[in-house]
Amino acid sequence: MEWYWILAALLGSTLALMFIGVPVGIAFILVNTVAAFILFGRFSGFDANMFAGINQLTDNAFANMAIFAIVPIPMFLLMGELFFHTGLAGRMFNAVENLMGRAPARLSYVTVAGGTAFATLSGSSMGSTALLGTLMVPEMTARGYKKSMSIGPILGTGGLAMLIPPSALAVLLGTLAELDIAKLLIAGIVPGLILALMYTILIYVHTLIDPDAAPVYDVQWISWPQRAKMFFTDVVPMVSVIIMVILLIMFGIATPSESAAYGSLGVILLSIIYLFVVPLLMGDTERVRAFWSEFRVALWKSMWGASRVTIIALMILFGSSLFSNVLAASGASVALIEWVTSFDVSGLVMLLIMFGILLLLGMFMDQLAMMLLTVPIFFPIMAGIDFGMGPERQVIWFAVIMLLAMEISFTTPPFGLLLFVMQGVAPPGTKFSEICLAAIPYMACAMLLVALILAFPPLVTWLPFLTG
Repeated sequence: MEWYWILAALLGSTLALMFIGVPVGIAFILVNTVAAFILFGRFSGFDANMFAGINQLTDNAFANMAIFAIVPIPMFLLMGELFFHTGLAGRMFNAVENLMGRAPARLSYVTVAGGTAFATLSGSSMGSTALLGTLMVPEMTARGYKKSMSIGPILGTGGLAMLIPPSALAVLLGTLAELDIAKLLIAGIVPGLILALMYTILIYVHTLIDPDAAPVYDVQWISWPQRAKMFFTDVVPMVSVIIMVILLIMFGIATPSESAAYGSLGVILLSIIYLFVVPLLMGDTERVRAFWSEFRVALWKSMWGASRVTIIALMILFGSSLFSNVLAASGASVALIEWVTSFDVSGLVMLLIMFGILLLLGMFMDQLAMMLLTVPIFFPIMAGIDFGMGPERQVIWFAVIMLLAMEISFTTPPFGLLLFVMQGVAPPGTKFSEICLAAIPYMACAMLLVALILAFPPLVTWLPFLTG
């Protein structure tokens, strides 16, 4: 069978199963197992030899799962779940809002800051959009914010979630593509900060052009000593955990797996301090007595949420490994790479083609499915193109671009998945066209960041290779 028929059958069958509602991990495992049996099974009789080819492929897939590099995924997920369920994330939200006083559009700034923190830790742009849409949009609507100012920042935080570490999805991409996880995590810091600055400038310019987009309203005055206390008690401790994780990875003090474990432990210690130690010192006996029941519930919900997503990620990783092995064993991957590289186009044009494919795929499937489909194909193609920065830097650079492309595609009208998530949680009467229009300026910021990264690759490659 020709390689293009094999590739078309694999992708078409997988997409068909996903279209009828089969979970992406199960769809990949099912399709690739059947493909392995058809392509490599032996039909001479019902004996052990008939499964020899399948056994070899599954052994390779399991070997790819049993690696230390994927340990950060459940730990980063647990870290984010603990932040949310223990109430620490809520404290930080409230503190940042109060610290900003009467600043115009302060709830929009709070949404960008808090949404970035939650989405980065949880690794779920869709979960972050649903949470912030439920909590923040009604509040901003009640205070007279226009849809562009209330919905736009929530949709925009997804790009930051993919870039600023710790990011579970970045770890998964690095694992699938066999990249240096630590370098990939660090590579997202500078682009993430630039994107956050772009969002901040966008909100500020929006309020200058249209002051009615975020009306100023009276708030209770908080003295500067109270603000300082709130900053150091409700903001600094939470942010310090994230900074600690980044610094441990950046300076090689701990591996990403160890840093993720330290981060989860840090959140647990903070929750014990806030839920038990502080009430105990203040003589709040009622809170002290309720500590264990509250902490146990928060811990259980956090472990359940992190475990559920981890199991899904492992299934997807297994399916991806099967997919890669089937493509390689059938010769489809080699033939595809040779076919694509035979076109007389520059490396930049090829990269833009892959970028456009990611934007298109993101309208119809989630990020994990996109990784499964594209990583086994795109990274070998990228390895055959020379952008003059060295192979190790080049794959990290491309991985960051790929993360950004996947996130931009989530808000691309008219089929971006985050647009439909937002429509589901937005206040009644919100038009889909309003959601799409609110997303466009934040998409433009992310596209501008991609252009900057293409023009100035050191924005990505400088920091991860600074320490060797």
